[in-house]
Amino acid sequence: MRILYIGSVEFSQRALEHLISIGADIVGICTAKSSKEKSDFADLTVIASRSNIPCKQVDDINSDDALQWMRALAPDIIFCFGWSRLLGDNLLKLANMGVVGFHPTLLPANRGRHPIIWALALGLKETGSTFFFMDSGADSGDILSQKEVSIQDSDTARILYDRICMVALDQIAEFLPALISNNYQRITQDLSAANSWRKRSIRDGLIDWRMSATAIYNLVRALSAPYPGALMSYQSKDIKVLEVEIIPGKIDGDEPGKVIGVKNGKPIIKCGTDSICLSSAFPGLDLNIGDYV
Repeated sequence: MRILYIGSVEFSQRALEHLISIGADIVGICTAKSSKEKSDFADLTVIASRSNIPCKQVDDINSDDALQWMRALAPDIIFCFGWSRLLGDNLLKLANMGVVGFHPTLLPANRGRHPIIWALALGLKETGSTFFFMDSGADSGDILSQKEVSIQDSDTARILYDRICMVALDQIAEFLPALISNNYQRITQDLSAANSWRKRSIRDGLIDWRMSATAIYNLVRALSAPYPGALMSYQSKDIKVLEVEIIPGKIDGDEPGKVIGVKNGKPIIKCGTDSICLSSAFPGLDLNIGDYV
């Protein structure tokens, strides 16, 4: 089974390396030249060169030039793991077996953008790893393989990213032989159970101390590495908040954003509900009790 591979993020790299290691017939790799939008961007040309696989870097995956290059490889199927832009009809129809995509949620729930960030920011206890046959919609095609992935309260974005990757790589090893032998199932998504997450903006990463301490904690861990980090504003400067700790307890008489104490040399800041110890921030802050952020 001749596989054309499309991807441009860290998961794309891991999945590609895994496919090569288990003997998949990768006949070509299509990747992005660069990406300012993806903080987990990965350049797949290194793997392509090392494995002697034809590779093309593109700005527009649906361009005539890209389609001509991919069509010449005569793929039986396309794997598109880690590509945020929609594929056009000509590309979706290029391979006889279609295009298999990946989305780290339990589709049809939580389609759309930034699924790992949203899952953590919203405090979900579970997400998923789903491989599906791509169609003209966004994350709406028939499901090929799906596994649940638990989320712990202590999970950072890196921990959850890695856990989803581990589950997904196991799935690839399971469904690849099924695709090769033409012994697989397609499960239609239940449209009534579908929802879509929107693209996040810089404003979504700003800490408002009127939020609950839990909401701030979830936001900080959601935007931790490999993502760009949550931000707070102090003296007209953006401060990247890297780690916080929830300090429970009702405190009357102090406004959100006020430094009300110190723990191990780190400021404790009053929130809308409970408080937050600002464990790590960059650049560092010299805050005293009674200061406001």
